[in-house]
Amino acid sequence: MEACNCIEPQWPADELLMKYQYISDFFIALAYFSIPLELIYFVKKSAVFPYRWVLVQFGAFIVLCGATHLINLWTFSMHSKTVAIVMTTAKVLTAVVSCATALMLVHIIPDLLSVKTRELFLKNKAAELDREMGLIRTQEETGRHVRMLTHEIRSTLDRHTILKTTLVELGRTLALEECALWMPTRTGLELQLSYTLRQQNPVGYTVPIHLPVINQVFSSNRALKISPNSPVARMRPLAGKHMPGEVVAVRVPLLHLSNFQINDWPELSTKRYALMVLMLPSDSARQWHVHELELVEVVADQVAVALSHAAILEESMRARDLLMEQNIALDLARREAETAIRARNDFLAVMNHEMRTPMHAIIALSSLLQETELTPEQRLMVETILKSSHLLATLINDVLDLSRLEDGSLQLEIATFNLHSVFREVHNLIKPVASVKKLSVSLNLAADLPVQAVGDEKRLMQIVLNVVGNAVKFSKEGSISITAFVAKSESLRDFRSPEFYPVQSDNHFYLRVQVKDSGSGINPQDIPKLFTKFAQTQSLATRNSGGSGLGLAICKRFVNLMEGHIWIESEGPGKGCTAIFIVKLGFAERSNESKLPFVTKVQANHVQTNFPGLKVLVMDDNGVSRSVTKGLLVHLGCDVTTVSSIDEFLHVISQEHEVVFMDVCMPGIDGYELAARIHEKFTKRHERPVLVALTGNIDKMTKENCMRVGMDGVILKPVSVDKMRSVLSELLEHRVLFEAM
Repeated sequence: MEACNCIEPQWPADELLMKYQYISDFFIALAYFSIPLELIYFVKKSAVFPYRWVLVQFGAFIVLCGATHLINLWTFSMHSKTVAIVMTTAKVLTAVVSCATALMLVHIIPDLLSVKTRELFLKNKAAELDREMGLIRTQEETGRHVRMLTHEIRSTLDRHTILKTTLVELGRTLALEECALWMPTRTGLELQLSYTLRQQNPVGYTVPIHLPVINQVFSSNRALKISPNSPVARMRPLAGKHMPGEVVAVRVPLLHLSNFQINDWPELSTKRYALMVLMLPSDSARQWHVHELELVEVVADQVAVALSHAAILEESMRARDLLMEQNIALDLARREAETAIRARNDFLAVMNHEMRTPMHAIIALSSLLQETELTPEQRLMVETILKSSHLLATLINDVLDLSRLEDGSLQLEIATFNLHSVFREVHNLIKPVASVKKLSVSLNLAADLPVQAVGDEKRLMQIVLNVVGNAVKFSKEGSISITAFVAKSESLRDFRSPEFYPVQSDNHFYLRVQVKDSGSGINPQDIPKLFTKFAQTQSLATRNSGGSGLGLAICKRFVNLMEGHIWIESEGPGKGCTAIFIVKLGFAERSNESKLPFVTKVQANHVQTNFPGLKVLVMDDNGVSRSVTKGLLVHLGCDVTTVSSIDEFLHVISQEHEVVFMDVCMPGIDGYELAARIHEKFTKRHERPVLVALTGNIDKMTKENCMRVGMDGVILKPVSVDKMRSVLSELLEHRVLFEAM
């Protein structure tokens, strides 16, 4: 120990080295002691560092190292044993702490490395989030521009405004030097420069549509960069500019280009494209960004949608204008048709009245002449006159019926009638005519055919009489059979006519009538012509049978009114014909229909032959008609007074007159008002004469007006002696007679 407490004197060189070591130890100790102070400051300021105890331990290691170097300063001179002990203790502690620190670092370094990895990962994620946020901000900016552009584009539905607005808004949003739209020409083989951003009036350059650059753009739905030297990119001169800006092109679908023709644009039935070209400013380093290209693509799609909407609007507006024009034309045609119908009806009414007046004279005088003493030759002449007159009267009735059927004014008179009597009366009327031609006529009524039925008796008789009359007319020999029965539901199902839809019920039945003749027949292909008005087939026209071609046409319309169907069957010329029709009638016992307050026909069984002393007053403005009517009545023994004006009529009429015949359709004279004044003059019914309208117009309105003013009957001109005799007999017996239309 004594040896350790003494230090041998050193050589002068050694003394210099010792001095350097001494100074170095001092600065090392100073540095060691400063480091813990810095670590303490770091630990104090760091709130999240997870290894504070490691720093404390490392700080203790450094302090001990510094203490060791500091104590070592005293070892360069004579020192005591205490210094040696302290030195030894410091070194031991330093060794322990350094070993413990080394061992601890073995476990801490991997953790520190993993923290570093996580830190790097977080930094990468943060950078990625920054990029995504940048994309989101870019997309939001793009979306804002798209919404703005879409709003501007769709603010109008005019196609030209849409396209021009698109170029302007794209140029403003993207700061473009030029933007242009190339449209296909009518031929579809070229693209024409139709719209530009800077030029007010495009010069109309054209380029072939099959250029490679155009095909490349048309084949892609993306915006593509193209060469500034491309034909579609040379929109403006580049004088004085060294470097043109980047150019992109995108296709614009042209949807529904019907009637959208600008600069000879075609009417495209297939999908075609226009070309939109966008150019960045020249002599600039600016390039197209992805979000800008996406903006261009979205705008191109929006333009296509706006153009389609505009096309639909234009189409609807054209359709509306066309519909308005059609409505105006239809309204004009309707008014013209109504005017024509009114003119026709007025003409028919006037002609009906004017034609029936001379017909009245001809038939009346002929019937009077027929009852005088005549030679056989004279009687034949008179009978011929009567037949021709009746044929002409029938033709007049047919024309009026057809007119009312066509304008819808004719309505069925529904009443209860004797169905069997209709067929027997037709049989009695036809049998004498058929006997002249040596034709046998048979009538077969089924046992289940109701005796009473509800329907229009006159129209049904007209149908049957017309069909049977045709059979007699076109048959030279043989027989004619008339069969009537109730059509069964099974047989109704066999009909496939689009005009006939039979519906069975408990309140009505379908009457089927078949008229079969052994006449000359008809070609099957000519059968449809039989139901056309004023038309006759060639085979019928060659016969000397007469007729106007109206009978079957009117019958078909009557049958349709009765919800039925009529047709003709024939195997060909020389094999006869079968005319068949089905009409809908009601059951009399199940119907709630009441009879109309007038008699539809005159019963011939109770007709008086003469009426001696019967006072009759006749008012008619037509002198011939007035004289003819007077002649008929005088021939029947009546005491007749005639007048031609209202004043004369009111002055002459008295209680002595039992019957008054007056024409209610005289020009300038209101016959209905006159009838009302007669009712005022004769308040008591037994004092008032029977008022009968003798007129040439007996439509529904005339009959209703006569009934409204209290007239007792309506008789249609012309009137023969037999008809006048029946009329007077019926009037005196029932005091009412309204002849059916």
